[in-house]
Amino acid sequence: MNTYPLVKFAFEVDWGGTKVGFQEVSGLNAEAALIEYRHGASPDFSKIKMPGLKTFSNITLKRGTFKSDNEFFTWFQSIQLSTVERRSITISLLDENGEPAVTWKVKNAFPLKVNATDLKAEGNEVAIETLEIAHEGLTIENN
Repeated sequence: MNTYPLVKFAFEVDWGGTKVGFQEVSGLNAEAALIEYRHGASPDFSKIKMPGLKTFSNITLKRGTFKSDNEFFTWFQSIQLSTVERRSITISLLDENGEPAVTWKVKNAFPLKVNATDLKAEGNEVAIETLEIAHEGLTIENN
């Protein structure tokens, strides 16, 4: 067992076969709905609880804006043409050797929202663009 926990600043995103650098990834959440049931002849004065359908949060990806790189907007345009391009995305938290230690696999992802960078005449930051994606499943693997 490792002595120290993994750091969260060492990660990579595989975007349909291409590794893309992102500044931030958030929304790697899964949740099961709760089903409560009690039949009328039950001697217990409480309900039985069972897991229901799983739901997955939307994932938000942030990265720097680069000259001649419209990838976010090009993918987003596909939903406006009624031909949604779904992608598999792999997000890996890296260990001290740069190898994947924890991997999240995202199934059938498609874009919901694109935010271009805000512009400030007195700003002293890098231009950041944001993509929010929906998906149909999330699995987690410890490598």
